[in-house]
Amino acid sequence: MKLLKMYTRIGLLTLMSALILSSCIRDEQSPGYEYTPDMYRSPAIEAYVDYGEIRDTIRYEKMHQISARKPVPGTIQFSDNAMNDMPYSIPNTFDGYELAGKTVTSPLESTDDIVDAGAKIYTNFCVQCHGKDGQGDGPVVVNGNHPAPQPFNKGLKDLPEGKMFHTLTYGKGAMGSHASQLTKEERWKVVAFVKTLQKKGEAEGKDEEKE
Repeated sequence: MKLLKMYTRIGLLTLMSALILSSCIRDEQSPGYEYTPDMYRSPAIEAYVDYGEIRDTIRYEKMHQISARKPVPGTIQFSDNAMNDMPYSIPNTFDGYELAGKTVTSPLESTDDIVDAGAKIYTNFCVQCHGKDGQGDGPVVVNGNHPAPQPFNKGLKDLPEGKMFHTLTYGKGAMGSHASQLTKEERWKVVAFVKTLQKKGEAEGKDEEKE
């Protein structure tokens, strides 16, 4: 009987020692053992995957199937700028180019800030061919023997802003599309700056007439 009590005590001490030792964790960053972790740690769910959460079961056959529906045709991407959201519906045709010249106008007010922003974009994307002052004498033309575009104060001084925007959107002739590089708002800012170059041409023309 004494031996049984002794062995019982030894067993209890051994069990308690094991529990105490198991609770000691060397990693100071470890939170220790977690009991019922789902109560405060939500399971990670991958997007567009159906895990059958409603049924509390995992349907493995659907784990690699897209569960979200695709947007319907004609859906417009939303952003903070409605101007960039709305599609440009005029087609990339000769008739579309002419229509843009007659019907498309800038939604931006031509302020100094808009023109200055357009000048910076022009310097980054247009000066290489059109030149600093829009004379068609950019380094690509002068050094690369690329066909020179018409000056904005001469051949293009009467070009409507709608045709400018249409050309920036789709490209025309040797000029490629800039729709992937510039948002609609940025294209209109470039147009605002180019219009100042056209006005210089008008002023120069009036001075020549006086002479």
